[in-house]
Amino acid sequence: MVQASAWAPDELDAETRVLLSRQRVREILRELGVRPSRRLGQHFLVEPAVLFHILRASGLTSQDAVLEIGPGVGVLTGELLRRARRVVAVEVDRRLYTWLQSRFAGNARLELVMADILRVEPGTLMGEPYKVVANLPYAITSAVLRHLLEARPAPQRMVLMVQWEVARRMVAHPPEMSLLGLSVQYYARVEIVHRVPAGCFLPPPRVDSAVVALEIQPTARWEVSPERFFWIVHAGFRHPRRTLGNNLAESLGLAKEEVTRLLRDVGVAPERRPETLSLEEWAALCRSLEQERPSLQQPDAASGARNTTGGPELSQP
Repeated sequence: MVQASAWAPDELDAETRVLLSRQRVREILRELGVRPSRRLGQHFLVEPAVLFHILRASGLTSQDAVLEIGPGVGVLTGELLRRARRVVAVEVDRRLYTWLQSRFAGNARLELVMADILRVEPGTLMGEPYKVVANLPYAITSAVLRHLLEARPAPQRMVLMVQWEVARRMVAHPPEMSLLGLSVQYYARVEIVHRVPAGCFLPPPRVDSAVVALEIQPTARWEVSPERFFWIVHAGFRHPRRTLGNNLAESLGLAKEEVTRLLRDVGVAPERRPETLSLEEWAALCRSLEQERPSLQQPDAASGARNTTGGPELSQP
C-alpha cells in the first residue's frame, strides 16, 4: 500500500468542503427526491481526507483530460475541474444529471453526459489521451473495470474507488494470485493507495473500500493476445482446488501427458495449483501452447475478451 500523505483542508475548495458534509448531502438528495440506490451503487463520499488521496494519486496536470464515472453531487467533479483542462462526467441518474447541469452551468471545461457508462465507448467519447478518476458504482465494478481496461484507446491512468476485497485481489501475487489479479495486471501496474472505511460514505456500504491506482501498460510485452491469454487462464482456474495439469487437460481437451510436457517445457510442475503461477509463467505457457499447438482454437473466440477481468469473481457489497 502506498504511504499516506499528509493533507490540509485548504487544499480543497470551500464549496467542496461544504458538499462533503453529511447534512448537505442529505439536503441535496432530499431536494431531488433521490433515495440512494444500491442497484446503482450510490454511496456518496463525505470524508475530505479520502478525496484528497484520490486527487493526489491521480497526478493531474492542467493539460489532462479526465473521464469521471458517476459524479453524483459533483464533489469530485469540482476538484477535477480545478486541476484538469477538460472533464467529461458520465451520470446515469437523470435527477443528479440535472442538478449537476445547474451547479456547473457555464463551465466550458466540463462535458456532462447522461448515459450508462457500459453503453459508451470511453476512447471514442474522449477522443484524445485521457485519465479516469472515479468512485465506481460497486454493483457494476466488474463490468466497468473490464470496459475501461479493454477500451481503445485505453486510458493512460486510472484512480478508482473499489471494494477492499476487490482491491486486494487486484494486487495479488503468488502463491495467492487471483483470476482478477492476473486480469488486471495483464493490462496495468496496480497499487492500493488508501483503505477507506465504510463510514466515509452516505449511506455506508456493507464493506470497506480502497482507492487503487492503475498505470496502463502495453499488452504487447506479454507476446500473447488477450483472447488467448484469458482463454488459457480461465481454463487453468476452472477448478481452483485442482492441479493445473488436470484443469488444462480437461478444459482444453488435451491428453494429460501432453499437458504435462508443455508445462514442464516452461518450468511449471503440473502438480501446482493455478494461484501459484505468476503472470510471466502464464504468458510463457500461452506462448508455448501457441507454438506447439497452433491449431488449438478457443471454442468461442468472442468470449475471451469479454471475460478479461474475471467478472464472476467480483463480490458485491
